[in-house]
Amino acid sequence: MTEDLFIPLHAGDLQLANRIAMAPMARRRASDGGIPSEHAPLYYSQRSAAGLIISEGTAPCALGKGSLRMPAIFDESHVAGWRKVTDAVHARGGRIVVQLMHSGRVAHSSRMPDGQLPVAPSALRPAGQVMTAAGLKEYEVPRALELDEIPKVVEQYAHAARCAIAAGFDGVELHGASGFLPMQFLCSSTNKRTDAYGGSAINRARFTVEVLQALAAAIGAGRVGVKLSPENPHNDISDADPVETFGTLVSAINALGLAYLHVAVAANARADHLSLLRPLFKGPFFVGGGLTRDKAGALLAEGKADVAVFGVLFLANPDLPERFRRGSALNVPDDSTFYTVGPKGYIDYPFLADATA
Repeated sequence: MTEDLFIPLHAGDLQLANRIAMAPMARRRASDGGIPSEHAPLYYSQRSAAGLIISEGTAPCALGKGSLRMPAIFDESHVAGWRKVTDAVHARGGRIVVQLMHSGRVAHSSRMPDGQLPVAPSALRPAGQVMTAAGLKEYEVPRALELDEIPKVVEQYAHAARCAIAAGFDGVELHGASGFLPMQFLCSSTNKRTDAYGGSAINRARFTVEVLQALAAAIGAGRVGVKLSPENPHNDISDADPVETFGTLVSAINALGLAYLHVAVAANARADHLSLLRPLFKGPFFVGGGLTRDKAGALLAEGKADVAVFGVLFLANPDLPERFRRGSALNVPDDSTFYTVGPKGYIDYPFLADATA
């Protein structure tokens, strides 16, 4: 079954050498201005054997930056910084898309331009705390976006996508998962609007659909993917009827001709969202969430996925596809360095040849 992982695939305009994708993973090593770390070109290019690299979540606008040392992609300095990364990946034959991530309400005014409050579909404070330069702080009550502001946010995504292509990315992935802005619009616990963007499932899906339409218009639908995570409670989010909500969204985006749909499996989901969503989306179907080589091979062999997405395993094993091919032992990730500054735990995990030596 594992041989299925090594069959090439066309996902829209993206040509994948294999069906092993690297998941988007926050590493918090960018500058305060959102420029990727000096070590980022090596980090990403080390993992160029992936069929597709999906970058860490990257802010499409200033109000989208929610966490410390989060990269961005909306001005010339970001384009220049990311160009070093994409050039390094392409030099090793890899393919890379940038994940566009707007934090929405899970941010803090200390990270916002002029100390503005974070924005959201509704003025509802998430439970928990956020890391700031001054340490952990309680989340704030966000400011609900006015109806006439929403098209401006949609255009910011489109602008970021154009910047991504200028920076050499092969495409973009919309982060519609994990309790960030698109999911805040989508889910009933975070969207209490009474206008065209709230209420019914189709109205709550409207923001995500409009962003994907704008991204497709900006750079071509074949270069655009989207990530969803039904029933993932991360960032204090939930939905009263996730089967209806996510089914409605996927049915609405099916006709857009996107490069792929990426579904992250929630550990304690009540419904089998893979079986429910797969028939609703006719393009390539990416699946991630706690996969092993054997689990991934089985998903592909059974037709439940076209591409398997790996996170922490890729973080600790830059040559993960080759290790899978050989059935080799895997490096153990050091979680104490996941979000620290510098090269340790970032670019120093050994390759097979290094481990053998």
